[in-house]
Amino acid sequence: MKTLPLFRRLAFGLAAVLTTSASYAQDAPAQPKPSTALVQAPAKPSPAATATGKIGAADVTVNYSSPAVKGRTIFGGLEPYGKVWRAGANEATTVEFSKPVMVEGKALPAGKYGFFVIPTEKQWTVIFNKVPNQWGAFKYDEKQDALRVMVTPRKAAAMAERLAYDVTPKGLTLRWENVEMPVAIK
Repeated sequence: MKTLPLFRRLAFGLAAVLTTSASYAQDAPAQPKPSTALVQAPAKPSPAATATGKIGAADVTVNYSSPAVKGRTIFGGLEPYGKVWRAGANEATTVEFSKPVMVEGKALPAGKYGFFVIPTEKQWTVIFNKVPNQWGAFKYDEKQDALRVMVTPRKAAAMAERLAYDVTPKGLTLRWENVEMPVAIK
């Protein structure tokens, strides 16, 4: 009997070991894969919201953050009377018109505006500002106002826990707490 050269014996032995290892690997139970599910971020206290609609020929979009009442007094409390308010939370609320409109009988060109309100006990000042992208009302500049109109808020038929806007063919309405603020737009 001839002896196999050393190289052939090593190659044969290595092949036997690899074949045996591969067969054992096939018998191993499947390992569970680690979870790849994304962890969901907690809900924001004042989530972003959008209201859209048509007023006459104009497409209207309101972008705002929607804070909650959480048992607080809002107007005359959290939002003091006589101070400029961003009409939402976080970034300033914006209103965009695709065509020129009449707001409370006054002309407003098409465009995107920062939307601010100065609430008082009886009448509110509604402001369309030429600087739409602002954080809150901290850098609000009255010199940049495109239009100011006066409106009369009313008691809402139902309490609104979260701030909301409605765009209807008659205009825009802000609803929050026990107040509605309609703005006539044509």
